Amino acid sequence: MAVVQEFRYRAIDPRGGAVVKGTLEAATEAAVTNKLKAQGLTPLEVIEVSKTGLNMEIKIPGLTKHVKAKSLAIFAKQMAGLINAGLPLMRTLSILIEQSDDKRLQPALVAVHADVESGSSLSGAMARHPDVFPPLLLSIVRVGEAGGFLGAALESIAENYRKEAELQNKIRSATTYPTIVLIVAVLGVLAMITFIVPVFENMFAGLGSSLPLPTMILVALSKNMVWILPVVALLGVIAWVWWMRNKHTERVRKVVDPLKLKMPIFGKLATKMAVARFSRNLSMMLEAGVPIMQALAIVAQASNNYKVEQAIHEVQESIRHGKSFAVPLAKSGVFPPMVPQMVSVGEESGTLSEMLASIADFYEDEVETATEQLSATIEPILIVGLGIIIGGMVISLYLPIFSLYGELGQQ
Repeated sequence: MAVVQEFRYRAIDPRGGAVVKGTLEAATEAAVTNKLKAQGLTPLEVIEVSKTGLNMEIKIPGLTKHVKAKSLAIFAKQMAGLINAGLPLMRTLSILIEQSDDKRLQPALVAVHADVESGSSLSGAMARHPDVFPPLLLSIVRVGEAGGFLGAALESIAENYRKEAELQNKIRSATTYPTIVLIVAVLGVLAMITFIVPVFENMFAGLGSSLPLPTMILVALSKNMVWILPVVALLGVIAWVWWMRNKHTERVRKVVDPLKLKMPIFGKLATKMAVARFSRNLSMMLEAGVPIMQALAIVAQASNNYKVEQAIHEVQESIRHGKSFAVPLAKSGVFPPMVPQMVSVGEESGTLSEMLASIADFYEDEVETATEQLSATIEPILIVGLGIIIGGMVISLYLPIFSLYGELGQQ
């Protein structure tokens, strides 16, 4: 597997005879040497930069992200345009390396360039970087290479990732405001318990009367915030690290993924997203000429949900035994009734890819409508919930005063 590394070099510029120094990123020393020669330089020394000490790359679980769908869409669209314009593959990769500003995509492209230069196929070079180039993209590139229509294949994958990026942006925009409101509210409640409740506690101490139960609970909570906050923070970090390490394991996905599809408010949205992604990806791969069994295996891997993945595996088994595509979909409990019915029509008429594209269009519109309604649904729930919490705290703080006024009135 080719790994991009940083190399320090010294070379002679024949035009002036000067010694030039610098660094380059490449997979091997030979690749660096070839790059220097291509620039008209004579290499004197090529040394790998040590990845220890201050130069060491630090990777924290959960913070090392995959390449975004938007970056993949731009990359595929640019590459398709350059190849369709008649540029050689090596020149195309060089231009893409210069234009890319994605910190994960650019080093991978440098390594791909070096591997292709060494005689590897484009799809083979990309396959050495599974964290950067998803199986979906690799399969389309492989089919495009074999069929001689790489440019058209890249255009289809670019359109697919463009729609995926648009979908992600819509969901992100719908949930950003409620998330900010929730964070600010939680911080406000913590500040109230930590700083305001002690002021009232000192005032209550001078009243000389017993405190109501809600006030006693609030005061006790305030006194113990010194150790509650660190413990909660520590447990949160432990839970986050455990989740990042185990979220992709089968035993966790078996439990968590079905719950995602049954959650209130978000469950229906997650189901529609899963159906749209399944239909769009499978339609694109069938249209590109990928065999249906291979296409289903890749679509299952890209589904990001264990229950959906199992349903697609059942479809594979059904097709392997010469049975229907639509029946396992209907039995899965994941796909709405309309999906297997339209798939069945597509099977009978020989227009399965077109029918899947229609399903994808419909559910993408459904997801867009649902995301627009999401913010409007969450906001009132947040406001009511926060009103109950903060209002309850305020009432708890003033209960002793009300009780004192009641006692004075009785005297």
